[in-house]
Formats: sequence, structure tokens, C-alpha cells
Amino acid sequence: MNRTAILKSLNKQLSLTESSKVLIVGLGATGFSVAKYLQQLGIKFAIVDSRDKPPLNDALLQDYPDTPVFTGGFDKAAFDVATHLVVSPGVSLQEEVIRKAIFSAAILVSDIDLFACSTMKPIVAITGSNGKSTVTTMLGEMAKASGIETAIGGNLGVPALDLLDEKIELYVIELSSFQLERTSVLGAKVATVLNVSADHLDRHADIESYAKEKQSIFSANSVMVLNEDDVLVKAMEREGSEVLTFTLKGKNGFHIETQNEQEWLMNAQQALMRKSELPLEGLHNTANALAALALGTAIGLNVKAMCNVLREFKGLNHRMQKVAKIKGVTWVNDSKATNIGACIAALKGYQHKVVLIAGGDAKGADMGELISIINNKARCVILMGKDADKIEQALNNSIPSYRAATVKEAVEIAAKLALEGESVLLSPACASIDQYKNYQERGDKFTAAVMSLAA
Repeated sequence: MNRTAILKSLNKQLSLTESSKVLIVGLGATGFSVAKYLQQLGIKFAIVDSRDKPPLNDALLQDYPDTPVFTGGFDKAAFDVATHLVVSPGVSLQEEVIRKAIFSAAILVSDIDLFACSTMKPIVAITGSNGKSTVTTMLGEMAKASGIETAIGGNLGVPALDLLDEKIELYVIELSSFQLERTSVLGAKVATVLNVSADHLDRHADIESYAKEKQSIFSANSVMVLNEDDVLVKAMEREGSEVLTFTLKGKNGFHIETQNEQEWLMNAQQALMRKSELPLEGLHNTANALAALALGTAIGLNVKAMCNVLREFKGLNHRMQKVAKIKGVTWVNDSKATNIGACIAALKGYQHKVVLIAGGDAKGADMGELISIINNKARCVILMGKDADKIEQALNNSIPSYRAATVKEAVEIAAKLALEGESVLLSPACASIDQYKNYQERGDKFTAAVMSLAA
């Protein structure tokens, strides 16, 4: 789409014109991508950030020196003149100044809205509490292997607006609940909610509200790809919509079936590939593979190409990533497990006992939901971070637990506890922000500590 067509689309769908005054709230990667986009279209904008010096402040002032930037708090005057707000996902919509601005008729839009208004190419949108980055990457690679010019991003990696390119034939976008709660015009051709488990309950009122935000990923004409094993997701099915399902328990849609003493990934009656060919461990990764196959089928990808990608897919950094095997002990970095559901999925994938490293910022979740699986799969647990007490209290001395001040110290303790044939699993079930910049830094610290053991 050219500039004229984009402006026409923005006006029609978001009442956004060249005379609008857009306030970008939050100067991180998303906010910066919005600034670049608006600058190219000639739409006036200002930026506000509660931090004294946002991470991309210098880069913005270098590229766009005339941009009004308000830092060190949310300046009410900036909100008073705004016709549109683009609130970064990391900023809660419950901030009083934001609520008042929306009540006073400022239009809330997201970078995903702007992105959707700027392309006529098909969009596949993926969300869920767990597995969305893995499935997004799987599907993106499948599309590329099928010969389609594909861009992958959104909540994963590159901000959506930075993906826009006339050469792209398909966009595969990962979306968080925070992005979805402020998005209204996505219009995805195919969309999925992989699963819903307790997460971000410090920002959402309850799990039902959280699930409702996830459900908004489906547009009126979206092909719906649904997890048949998840009650909250299954309930999202809409009469009249085209629906594909995946399941680990049933025999419908994309599922697992035993034939001639081998387990196969199936699409209805069609055998696609042997389960043993998947290099990723864990039943949750089998579910991810089935979801990716369902999504790829919905957009007409080549079956052989999709299966070949799955045979070669080694996983993402910080997601069930094997770091090393030292003296018969396997060390696994699952730092991306920032919620209970992700930790449960990781533990379920083991047939043997593990030494579990967990803890951090629980984000208001009930740690009691973890206890049954920990008792079943872990021989002992090493706890760290802000909400270590919550996990320890929930365990109630059911298995041995130890305390560590940092992930490095947790690795040192685990090295003394782990037995040959076991795995040491960093799967925190909590966010990292109480101690680290993000889950990547936490995972990197874990990996460095493990590699120093190996040395």
C-alpha cells in the first residue's frame, strides 16, 4: 500500500488523519517503531514516558530532533491535547491519566492496529499463555520453506510496524494479551489461541478477563485454530466460523495416533510424520508442532515442507534449551517459562526426576497450582527471587527446598545436588523483573554459570 492508501485506511478504520495529534506512551522498541511510522506518514506525534531516560531516548532525538518528548512522569498536558493514544504493551491502561484521556474521547489505538491498516497481505496471528513464540517461529519457517516471502515478529523479535514491506506475501505475528487489549482492527486471516493459564493476573482482573483478551485475536472472518484440550480455548469456538483443532488427548483434527507400534502426527486420517522425528522434547512441544501444522494447513502450506521444518527445528533460546551435559547431568534453560503454565508444561515432559530452579516475580499467580506437578517430577527445588516464599509455603516441606540469592548461586547449589541421569531445569514459573532486565538476561546468567561448571 502506498502512503495515500494507508492514510485513507487509517482515516476509515481509526479516524486517524494528518491533522491528528498522536501521543505515544512508552519509548521502548514498540514506541520507537510507531514514531518512525508516523514520521514517514507526516502525522504529528509526541512521546511521553514515566522513566527519566527511556532506553531509546537518545536514538529518537538523534533521528527526530524536533519531536516533543516528555520524560520522568506522565505529563497531563500532553494527554489533554492528544486525539489518539498509542500505549506501549508494557504500560497499564489503568494508569489514571490514560483512563481520563480515553474517557475524554482520545482514541486508543495500538501499533498492531496501525500495522493492520497498512497492509492488504494476509496475517496469521498467534497468542496463548505458552508456546506462542515457538509456534510463531515454526510457522514462519514452514511458510518460507513453502516458497512464500514471510515476515515474523510482533511480540516476538521485530515490532510489527518494522516488518512492513511490499515484498512480503505473508505476516506471521505473535501477540500478547497486552497488545490484544488495545487492538481493534487486526483482521487476521487465520488466528489461534494456543492455551490459557494463569498469567499476568497483576494486570488482568481474573483468568476469565485474561481469556477474553486472548479471544479478541479472532476477527469475524478468521479461520479459528483451537486447542481442543483447553476448556477456556474450546469455549471460544464461534458458530459459522471455519475451525481447525489440535489435541494431545483426542482423535479429531490434528492429533497423535499409534500405528504399527509407532506414534504419528495426524491430520484426521492422514499420517503426516512420526512423533519420534521431532527433535524437541516434551508433550507441550508436540502440541506446538500440531498447532503449527494446523495453522499452516489453514493457509495452504506444503505438507512435506512443513514436516521437514519440524524435523529440523531445534527450538528457541531460553525455551527448553539444552545447555550442557556435565558428569551425566543435563542442564536445561527454560527461562522463558515466566508463568505457572509454562513450568507445568516443561515438567510434564520429563520421564525422570529433575532438580528444579524456580522463583522470581509471580505476577499475582497462585503458586499452589504448581505443587502437584513439582512433587511428581522434581526430587528437590531451588528457590530464588521475590516470591520464593510463596512457593516454599505452598510446598509445605513436601520435598527438599533450598534458597539461592541469584541464578548463579542456584546453579552452584544444583551442581552439588543433581545425580547422574537427572536434569537440572531452570523453569522459574515467574517473571524475571525483580532481579533481571528480562528472561533473556536470567537465562544468559544461567547458561554462563553452567558453562563455567563445564570449564
